[in-house]
Amino acid sequence: MQCQLCDRSVDRLTLHHLVPRQVTKRKQIDTSPTVEICAACHRQIHTLFDNKVLAQELNSIDALKQNPSMQRFLRWVQKQDPNRKISIDCKRR
Repeated sequence: MQCQLCDRSVDRLTLHHLVPRQVTKRKQIDTSPTVEICAACHRQIHTLFDNKVLAQELNSIDALKQNPSMQRFLRWVQKQDPNRKISIDCKRR
């Protein structure tokens, strides 16, 4: 299986809602489309960005890939062993 964000082949993928469920529930609208990404990318997204930014600015896979903070992470994570758990710094930047 291949992560739609970092393009690494990994054993398991997670579903990432492009518009956070918290936002869609509050507005009582259908859930947003999802993308299949690896756990490292998923944790990094939610470490770097709050739900408001994700809903308003980073609500597509292309927008996530174009974000400078994510680009730095993606360049780094693509060099990592896909079978190894990646530790994510939990401090928001």
